[in-house]
Amino acid sequence: MIENDREVRGPRRVTALLATTSALTAANIYLGQPLLGSAAAALHVPPATLGAVPTATQIGYAAGIALLVPLGDSRDRRRLVLGLCAASAGALAACALAPTAGLLVVAAFVLGVLSPVPQLVAPLAVALAGDRSPGRTVGTVQAGLLVGVLASRTYSGALAELAGWRAVFGCSCASTLLLALVLRRALPTVPAARAVPYRELLASVPRLFATHPAVRRITVSGALVGVSFGAFWTALTFLLEQSYHYGPTVVGLFGLVAVAGALASTAAGRQAERFGRRRAVLASIAVTAAAWAVLLPGGSGILWLTVGVVVLDVGTWGNQVVCQGALFTLDPALHSRLNTCWFTLRFLGIALGSLVGSFAWAHGGWPAVAAVGVAASLAALLVAGLPERTARTERLERAEGNGACAALVVGIRPAVTAGPARDRRSVVPGRTRRRG
Repeated sequence: MIENDREVRGPRRVTALLATTSALTAANIYLGQPLLGSAAAALHVPPATLGAVPTATQIGYAAGIALLVPLGDSRDRRRLVLGLCAASAGALAACALAPTAGLLVVAAFVLGVLSPVPQLVAPLAVALAGDRSPGRTVGTVQAGLLVGVLASRTYSGALAELAGWRAVFGCSCASTLLLALVLRRALPTVPAARAVPYRELLASVPRLFATHPAVRRITVSGALVGVSFGAFWTALTFLLEQSYHYGPTVVGLFGLVAVAGALASTAAGRQAERFGRRRAVLASIAVTAAAWAVLLPGGSGILWLTVGVVVLDVGTWGNQVVCQGALFTLDPALHSRLNTCWFTLRFLGIALGSLVGSFAWAHGGWPAVAAVGVAASLAALLVAGLPERTARTERLERAEGNGACAALVVGIRPAVTAGPARDRRSVVPGRTRRRG
């Protein structure tokens, strides 16, 4: 009994540590949003100019996901995580010391490139946990990501109020270095995966996107939801500071308001199983679009704004849950690259939303920002609602997709070992053959 308890506690401790890793590294991406006003004043530039900081960070993050996360399918994830933590600490130090707005934007871009640790941590946690409840393990790590994303705004806003915006990046640099040291001592050695040429890994990602209509539909609609999300959170800082005259602390507290909505969205996965993934995806996007109807009066009413934040985050985070669930019904050997497709387009969408949201605020105020959010949400609804193929065509596509997936998984053994012909027919994804 004691031995079994020790075996269970060990993986649980590692999973908790990796959830903390996901929280801290994800928080680094969103530190700059509540700081735009104070940093612009210190650097003597218009606030809208520093809207390029979150845009650069998100573009860098998308680039890092596209270029680095595929390595998780063929390299030692432990070494990748440790190296990225150390390198991102250096980028945070550069942000803290940036003497001009231009250098701050460059440092923010580099920080984004070096920060896709959460996308590497989830499969690492599953590998270290062995066969024990992989779904629960991934859920724990994703909960850490969620807490980090939302709490970062509160943390950075409150600390900036006390010690200035540079102190926020400096403290995050120190905590990320400390995290790297803890991980170096606490994480067990992970056997290196079978090496695959880097070019082949990267080349397989666009092929995966091109050969699967479902992947295209889900990721493109997710990117459009990201446009809505990025436009809101970037313009919200300007709205709260210029229209409501709130400081960075109150701006950051809106991250805690969003926690309630985002945590409620975790039920989306269960609803997807109950009502079907396609309906769940469409419903989550519809909630995002409806949120903007609530947010529009928020330009002059704080209650509308508060309620709208909750509704928007329910839709946005619920959309992420159900979309990733739909993607992960494909070949498990492709999950790192499916993560790459999803998060690359998602964060490119958020980056575009940050840029367009800043432009809309500068030229049309809050109504223009709301128009951007509504347009992006409706476009996402249109893409996600594209007609599906007939059931027979879908079955044939899945069967063909198995062959395409096998070609894409270069140098990686398939998750299911082929047996006799009649056994192979029973493992087509999405079909369960009842056997007497």
